[in-house]
Amino acid sequence: MMQAIFTFFVLIVTLSNNLHAQDKPNVLVILTDDQGYKDLGSYGATDIQTPNLDLIAEKGVKFTQFYAGAPVCSPSRASLLTGKYNFNAGLFGNVAPPHRDPEGRSGLPTSEITMAEVFKKNGYRTGLIGKWHLGHTPEKLPNGQGFDYFFGHQRGCIDNFSHFFYWNGPNLHDLYQNEKEIYRPGQFFGDLMVSELLGFIKQKDPKPFFAFWTINMPHYPYQGDPKWLEEYSGLESPRKEYAAFVSTIDGLVGEVYAYLAASGKLENTIIVFQSDHGHSVEERAFFGGGDSEVFNGAKFSMLEGGIRVPAIISYPAKLPQNEIREQWANSVDWLPTLAEMVQIPLENEEQIDGKNLLPLILNQELSSPHEIMYWATGFPDNENHSWAVRKGPWKLLGNPHDPTGKLSFDESDKLYLVNLDFDVTEANNLSEKNPAKLEELHQLYRNWVNPFLSGNR
Repeated sequence: MMQAIFTFFVLIVTLSNNLHAQDKPNVLVILTDDQGYKDLGSYGATDIQTPNLDLIAEKGVKFTQFYAGAPVCSPSRASLLTGKYNFNAGLFGNVAPPHRDPEGRSGLPTSEITMAEVFKKNGYRTGLIGKWHLGHTPEKLPNGQGFDYFFGHQRGCIDNFSHFFYWNGPNLHDLYQNEKEIYRPGQFFGDLMVSELLGFIKQKDPKPFFAFWTINMPHYPYQGDPKWLEEYSGLESPRKEYAAFVSTIDGLVGEVYAYLAASGKLENTIIVFQSDHGHSVEERAFFGGGDSEVFNGAKFSMLEGGIRVPAIISYPAKLPQNEIREQWANSVDWLPTLAEMVQIPLENEEQIDGKNLLPLILNQELSSPHEIMYWATGFPDNENHSWAVRKGPWKLLGNPHDPTGKLSFDESDKLYLVNLDFDVTEANNLSEKNPAKLEELHQLYRNWVNPFLSGNR
């Protein structure tokens, strides 16, 4: 009799836990590629239509001082997925394509715990739709880094119709379903992503979903919907081509949002949106098109235009709506924030750099949970690698550069100090006038980077 009662009790607890797991909210993280800070209507753009993304902002909380983990693709993605600054996550720069890295040394180390692994371990089904760019060997591809399902391209960019990675050669086809190469010639990659994402969301599975939608746009090649090219025919190039691509993104997001709303899933889905870094001014991007508002810099730069990005979180059932947070935050914060929101533990919480933003999201009177932030790309033993450290309003840039050419730097600017409370354009080096602050921030950076030089990390 006692055994029967005990068995019944265990069954009830098990069912209760399963039901609790089913009640956990879904999570959709949307990451765009090379999108400038101002390039949403909700962030001040008046010449680009983004009604769907603006609706997400209206139904959520928008950050105005939010930073990408790095000003270039792979390190930025590594930071978001691991909750660590990219150096701490073991990724110093963009991942090399496999034909340039036949031994597979490049990529996010498998020892790192990704957001997908955290959610999967705690009862979520996990999917990545879009761009990967974090490694090419089986253990470094999405299925080896915590994602149950992957559809998209492994390398840094593709043509959206042929699905080829065009660079200096060889030109390689790059479209995969999990680890299987598949072919969909002529089909627009944006439409394929929407179809695959909706298929993943609609799966008959009682588990909640964690979906990482890494949209490969507006990264070049600019291939926006023809209707938007016609709509923006009055804009000058390359703003016209870029704007058409951003509005194309918005339309794709709108399709997914509409399904979530119509199916009743929206009420129980947390949506996060951000860009991976600033807009590109590379030749393949027609030397520009994006708008970083008043900020100088762009992709590849530690100036605000390279690392300050639009970022939104929406979950109307539990979070404020149509509110703004001006406190500074970083993409490393999404992992602990989302973990807190869905009540799952972080086993390596003390090892990550991210901070839980939920208290700040719920109470706009709170200060930023960050006292210091770090950025760096390039190998740490290269004295010319690009880096920055921020403490309060003070930010120190090492070896700064501005890809837009609006700011120029000489040898005296290798250590470049700014105060963002007084000048967000970062137009003047304050190092000579503030030697103590210069030394304080420089020492902070040295303390952070030295373990990489000594081999202790």
